[in-house]
Amino acid sequence: MKTFAHALALLALTSMAALAADSFSMNSHYFTPPGNRAVPGDLHGDIAVSPKGEVYASVQGGPYAGIQVYSAQGKYLRNVPNAPTDLHGFIIAKGMGDKAVIFGVSRLAQKIVEMSLDGKVLLSIPAAEAIPDQYRNHRGKAPATNLTGIAVAPNGDIYVVDGYGLSYIHRFDSSGKYITSFGGQGAPWSFDQAHKIAIDTRFSPVRLLVTDRRHRRLVAMDLDGKILSVFGEGLRLPSAFSVRGDELAVAELEGRVTILDKDGKVIAHIGQNDNAGEVHVNTTPPSVWKEGMFYEPHGLTFDAAGNLLVTEFNRYGRITRVTRN
Repeated sequence: MKTFAHALALLALTSMAALAADSFSMNSHYFTPPGNRAVPGDLHGDIAVSPKGEVYASVQGGPYAGIQVYSAQGKYLRNVPNAPTDLHGFIIAKGMGDKAVIFGVSRLAQKIVEMSLDGKVLLSIPAAEAIPDQYRNHRGKAPATNLTGIAVAPNGDIYVVDGYGLSYIHRFDSSGKYITSFGGQGAPWSFDQAHKIAIDTRFSPVRLLVTDRRHRRLVAMDLDGKILSVFGEGLRLPSAFSVRGDELAVAELEGRVTILDKDGKVIAHIGQNDNAGEVHVNTTPPSVWKEGMFYEPHGLTFDAAGNLLVTEFNRYGRITRVTRN
């Protein structure tokens, strides 16, 4: 029995070593920006993939601001009509009519939006009208929110997080009706900049994940806000994440992407940049960029083939495709 157990342990270690030894290829020139531009434009947003495999990236500045759409081969196709230019966080998920739609949070307008992939506005929820004042008033200051991330549960409930505000998570039903709020800066959550949220489909029932950015950790909760686990401690300002199979990819503002397994253990670090003067700043110019290195990953998603698509918070705009060899 001891021999068998020892063999199993060695097999497990060997498998993890093989995963950790995987090499990744980064291509920051895979996507061709619109209008013969060298860069897509000021990025402080997110990225998502449609069921057709088209890539949607939110761009807040430049002549093609809004949501830029690229083919799976990286060719710019169009911008989404009517898309806000300040979608700090957005996803593509099933919405009204069981069709894939865009769910996003407008950072400047502070509203929650649901749009068809061709730009028709289906739902708009102004935060100031929908969220109770008790979750928006801080130390006597006027009520305010600063929504940064969004997720949609399997039953259609919409979760948004006040990441640049008080770090509360607000829950709505699929029609936009307010349900409840939880999280925030008090115990037991004690969030400090809960930047993005996502549904973790690796577990049954599914979980709600939060990047507790300034605490450099990830927090898993059930859909009612009960904390289930805290993991990923020591990440470099985790900013966003994406799930595929049993893997969780995490974008880190301090120049790195990390892949974790279902137990929260590190499978790989990708594009790690240890130059403190180049990371966590959105002004690093293209003349400095080096292939195979990240500067400020802000949004990311897996595509259907398992490639990682990463956007960086950068005034010029940088989108990288990562493939596993």
